[in-house]
Amino acid sequence: MEKTILVAVDGSVYSSNSLDYLAKFFGPDRSLAIHLLSVVSSGGGGKDWMFDVDPHRSQSPESEKRAHSARKQLKDAEERLVRNGFARERIESRVKFASGISAAIREEAERGNYDSVLIGRRGLGAMGSMFFGSTSGELIEKCHKVPLWIIDGNVNASRFLLAVQSHPSSLMAADHLAFMLKDHPGAEIYLYHSNAVFGSQQPAKAEDFHGQWGQSWCDQYLDLENFLFYAHAQLLADSGIPRHRITQLPAQMHIDVGTDLLRQAKQHHCGTIVIGRRRRDLAKGQLKGVSDKTLNQAQNIAVWLAG
Repeated sequence: MEKTILVAVDGSVYSSNSLDYLAKFFGPDRSLAIHLLSVVSSGGGGKDWMFDVDPHRSQSPESEKRAHSARKQLKDAEERLVRNGFARERIESRVKFASGISAAIREEAERGNYDSVLIGRRGLGAMGSMFFGSTSGELIEKCHKVPLWIIDGNVNASRFLLAVQSHPSSLMAADHLAFMLKDHPGAEIYLYHSNAVFGSQQPAKAEDFHGQWGQSWCDQYLDLENFLFYAHAQLLADSGIPRHRITQLPAQMHIDVGTDLLRQAKQHHCGTIVIGRRRRDLAKGQLKGVSDKTLNQAQNIAVWLAG
């Protein structure tokens, strides 16, 4: 089955880091289709965004200059991917005019039936944001229909750390990871549960999982009392990931779960942390706090938010 990734491009080093991450982990994957998107901001009360709706509408000299720069950035991004093993025919690119960049990326992501959105960001801490200023924060807050891959700096470690919880969103994150790594030649995945000393959440009920995975599968594999370690591993194995490449780490309790996830990732040479998150209307308490704190402290690591 084809996998499609939407990649936001702006020509910055942060954008280049995200392309390098994609090449490092998925360069040999011929089932992957990449859609490069460069959003040209109309700014203020400008009308250039209407060109995206009506391509016959003439552009201003200023907008044409920005569009020319965006097309060059897309061309450079495509060449970077091709040099790193991607087939040119599997890459598409598009310039989009919009008054709001994050809204334009989210609209494209939700309209285009993508499996994930890849974005790069700058800096460390709450003031650090993606290359388009506040775009990463806005996407994290509002883009819940498509998994987000947020790349901070240079990611060198090749393993994946899957944050395990006894909630459907966590299994959905495992399902996304399993789909994206299906037939991957050497992916290694570490399953880890970090429980908050204060404010830990109660596990979901078994019936909460039936709608997605069916009662029969749940009756056989759900291990709610064990943080769903076995169920997560089974989802990965069902997608063809060998059991010997799936490692269960001992569950631990920690005051700051986000810090603990980053520490475990570094200790076990994981360059990507995968976190399940609930729907926006349910994203309260520990799960939302874990993803926020992990992202705020992340350096030279990728964080996937799915669920």
